[in-house]
Amino acid sequence: MAPNIPALYDLHFAVPMAGAVLSALNTKLDAASLAVILEKLEAKFMFIDYEYVDVIVKALEIMSQNMAKHPFFVLIQEHDQLGPDLVSVGGNKIKYDDLIAMGETDFEIVKPKDEGDPISVNFTSGSTGEPKGVLYSHKAAYLKSLASVRLYDMGVAPVFLWTVDMFRCNGWCCTWTMAAVGGTNICLRNVSAKFIFDSIVLHNVTHLCGGPAILNLIADASLTVPFKVRLIVAGVLPMFRVMKVEGLGYTVSHAYGMTEVLGPAIVKPWRSTNEHKKDNIVVENVDVKEPETMASVGHDGKTIGEVMFKGNTLMLGYLKDPKATEEAFKDGWYRTKDLGVIHPNGVIQLKDRAKDIIFTGGEIISTLEVEAVLLSHPKVSEAAVVGKRDDYSKETPCAFVKFKEEYYYGAMSCQEIVEFCEERLPDFMVPRTVVFGELPVNSTGKVQKFTLRVKANGMHSNIGQKNGCHT
Repeated sequence: MAPNIPALYDLHFAVPMAGAVLSALNTKLDAASLAVILEKLEAKFMFIDYEYVDVIVKALEIMSQNMAKHPFFVLIQEHDQLGPDLVSVGGNKIKYDDLIAMGETDFEIVKPKDEGDPISVNFTSGSTGEPKGVLYSHKAAYLKSLASVRLYDMGVAPVFLWTVDMFRCNGWCCTWTMAAVGGTNICLRNVSAKFIFDSIVLHNVTHLCGGPAILNLIADASLTVPFKVRLIVAGVLPMFRVMKVEGLGYTVSHAYGMTEVLGPAIVKPWRSTNEHKKDNIVVENVDVKEPETMASVGHDGKTIGEVMFKGNTLMLGYLKDPKATEEAFKDGWYRTKDLGVIHPNGVIQLKDRAKDIIFTGGEIISTLEVEAVLLSHPKVSEAAVVGKRDDYSKETPCAFVKFKEEYYYGAMSCQEIVEFCEERLPDFMVPRTVVFGELPVNSTGKVQKFTLRVKANGMHSNIGQKNGCHT
């Protein structure tokens, strides 16, 4: 458990070379969530960065009754730092630098017996329930790492700034990609707009990746970089944000994927209009299918189906969960549970998660499209849309909105939000209810839409009003 520091990068090689399986843990998890994950992993060795000793100790206390034996603990400290110790933790312990000093120059690499052997376990965010351990094979990680050279236009001797967490799909497999191309890694213990800009200028960074939060950091800082930098972002991209970031000197690409497909599997230059992906040469197939008949949907941009993947760069399965694995690979395809359409030119457009899409009066609403409009409002920092039960239309869109820090609640009316959406969306997609306030998130920072649905459906209907406003 460590942030994006050189030690965690080292371990992406040292652990597999020792014949072991690596699991980089989400540094944003609380003790209770960590305890659940640690029980599943049954780790033999545990490397802990000094910042996370306290939360690990609490997690171990929670699971102490079920632990037959403590793992061997290795404490990662900054150089010449006293910092915390592992005195309160049972079992054997050693400091990372002392362990490295014990290394042998004639060590023989323990190669996998089979290319299908696991190399790592990455945990899902748990946004739809308990986090699942996703097993990657040596073969899948190897192929995905090499494919990323082309997917991200790595070129020769790239300089990669670590803004995507290494615990996310092993840093989208860029940990191994950078070694394959002889690139330079710029590690960041903490990410901020200043650190990003200073690192780019100081180290001539060529690439960085991450979620929409990275895009927002760069946009809000408004610092122009002196040369072109490639930024690959996964998630919902508000157009005005992308345009601003490109105006600051970045070239933005949009990525789509998930933990089960080893991170981004489709990458599209943001300005591209005639291609749905930069060909991922190791993905056998990606399609939008009718989930019951498995027939491919028509290329009409209207018929909705489930996005599915097939190929050698998919997970082996879920750790200790054969039932979930079987369901995920039903009929030989990985089922993403994401809904989408295919346009006549072959472009795949995501509509929503299957559980999030809203059905209203015979129309289908993509919450992602409504959220993208809300996020383009200059006063809005976060937004989430869910379906609210309605006797007449079955469901209506309910928007949950959080203001930017410089604005106070009361600085904007619900009607202002509604009118903003009316100018940019069809009438049936305009939120009928607007709620101002904080958005509930899980320990990984993902919005808990199931909580918002309960809240939305617990509100009284606003009889005689087109829109309801709540704070």
